[in-house]
Amino acid sequence: MSDNQSFPRPQNQSTSPNQPTSQEHPSPAETDEPDLTEEEKATGPTSEPPPRDWVLLLKFSSYAKPYWKWVLFSVLAIPFTVGTTMAFPWLIVKIVDDYIVPGNLEGLYLLIAILAGTVLTGYVADGVYSFSLQKAGQLSIASLREDLYAHTLQLPRSFYDHHPVGVLLSRLTSDTEALGESLAAGVVTIFTDIIKTIALFGLLLYFSWELTLVIVAILPPIYFLSNFLRNKLRYYYNRTRETLADSTGFLQECLNGIQTVQLYAAEKKVQHRYEEKTQLFLQAQTKSNFYDAALFSVIEGITTVCMALIIWYGSKQILGGVITIGVLIGFLNTLHKIFVPIREFTQQISAIQRALAALQHINQLFQELPEEARDTIKPEWRSRLQNFESLEFDNVYFRYSDQAPYILKGVSFRLEKGDRLAIVGTTGSGKSTILRILTKTYTNYQGSIKLNGIELGDIPRSEIWHLMALMQQDVYLFNESIAFNIGLDRPQVQTDDIQKAAEYVYADSFIDQLEAGYDFELLENGKNLSAGQAQLVSFARAIAGKSELMLLDEATSAIDSVTENLIQKATEKILDDKTVIAIAHRLSTIQHSDNILVMQAGNIVEQGNHQELMVQQGVYANLVQNLEGAAN
Repeated sequence: MSDNQSFPRPQNQSTSPNQPTSQEHPSPAETDEPDLTEEEKATGPTSEPPPRDWVLLLKFSSYAKPYWKWVLFSVLAIPFTVGTTMAFPWLIVKIVDDYIVPGNLEGLYLLIAILAGTVLTGYVADGVYSFSLQKAGQLSIASLREDLYAHTLQLPRSFYDHHPVGVLLSRLTSDTEALGESLAAGVVTIFTDIIKTIALFGLLLYFSWELTLVIVAILPPIYFLSNFLRNKLRYYYNRTRETLADSTGFLQECLNGIQTVQLYAAEKKVQHRYEEKTQLFLQAQTKSNFYDAALFSVIEGITTVCMALIIWYGSKQILGGVITIGVLIGFLNTLHKIFVPIREFTQQISAIQRALAALQHINQLFQELPEEARDTIKPEWRSRLQNFESLEFDNVYFRYSDQAPYILKGVSFRLEKGDRLAIVGTTGSGKSTILRILTKTYTNYQGSIKLNGIELGDIPRSEIWHLMALMQQDVYLFNESIAFNIGLDRPQVQTDDIQKAAEYVYADSFIDQLEAGYDFELLENGKNLSAGQAQLVSFARAIAGKSELMLLDEATSAIDSVTENLIQKATEKILDDKTVIAIAHRLSTIQHSDNILVMQAGNIVEQGNHQELMVQQGVYANLVQNLEGAAN
């Protein structure tokens, strides 16, 4: 975020890692998760009412500060736009009453020339005002979009477990685009329109206070009707943004999984679900269009009635000698100029409602606390985190929320530099959760985890990323070159490091055979590589960072035997050279580990090396027998 960013961050109210949030062993009733709506599951329950509209606009206005020169140009143009708007009807009165009605042509052409110059000046001033504000607005929107994306990148990885990517994509694209278009169409003109309306209303009083009273009499119904329709518009614009984000998220999910959808012939089912979501969007959009049209029609109808009343009442006053023909013409012209911004104001209301609906969603995303803002670190600790020395879990408990059951229950172990730790157990036993906590995907653990003697919860991820690397089964590759996917533009990773990392994990065996070598461009998520080759690229990515602690999930399902052999050789090299915590699926990895944790339902039920655990003939021995049987 930029220094002038005014969207506030909520204060960190999470419990300290060493302080349990509730009793250690919850009752079954306490572990049941409450029923949540789909929206709450996606975005979380709302604890506070949304901020007022003016608060949101005030927060956004800080983005215009760097572009104050453009704003200044628009402000300087305001006196000219207002002045020319007021001068036009006054000149009309002078021309009609002083020259046309008495038949005095002397000086008439000069006054007409002044009138033409006034109109031209008004056009130029309006153009400068509109262009300057739109320029400042679009530059501000661009800064907002950049800050929003930067903020999203800083959010903890656990955030993405509960927020669909499609919804976030809608916030970053359609919401910011709607904000830019709506502000350009609404806010950039509403300020000067208000000033013009006030000034022109004063001119009406100058022409005829009696005719002005007729106008005042119809203002209350205009206000109440527009306020009622404005509230309806705001509600349905919000619904439109929500349903659009929901349908976009579902569409993105289906397109990402299109191969699975087609493989299981689920096209009609997902199409039906998408149609349902699209219909919700259509209904909300139709409602917003209805109230938008109703607002415009009401104002247009009142304008017509008002003009008719003024002509009727003004004609009687002319016949009675109260006002002149020129005053009535000038009054009607001024009244028309008043109702033009009033009619446009209905459109501006619609635009502003769209902007506020989008801004509210953007503000909600800004309220998510970035990962780095959750943590602080003492300067003297940085020297202790230059190299990996030790890791200690002490009676660690973890659950995903206060209502959820515990995933880890009193886990304790110690890892020294150069050790090889294997974690085995059935699915759901808590193996992967240990890695997620270590990489700070989740930070709300209970108990103590110390890295080099410092509590893990007190260390920002930016201070430890160089110490550990995660090598997992699910590999994501970018639509870039192989070299980029290994180095990821990290400043400390040079070209030689990329090649050495690829050689280290034997990825060079297939990279050198590619026509472009390390410059070979990958398709989306590496679709033009085999699963094993993609795995080797991810291994090289981890090695290139020169991390000392390797977190290894070595699953190799659906990999050809040749590449599987390379992955096995790379894994053995990593076990020999690095400090490793491995979620082990291979008997060879398990047997060569210095310490083995056997997990069951979140507990460490057995611990020791291969020989010690085999002697016990317990859970571990049964797992080994199953692995040997599967291998045979």
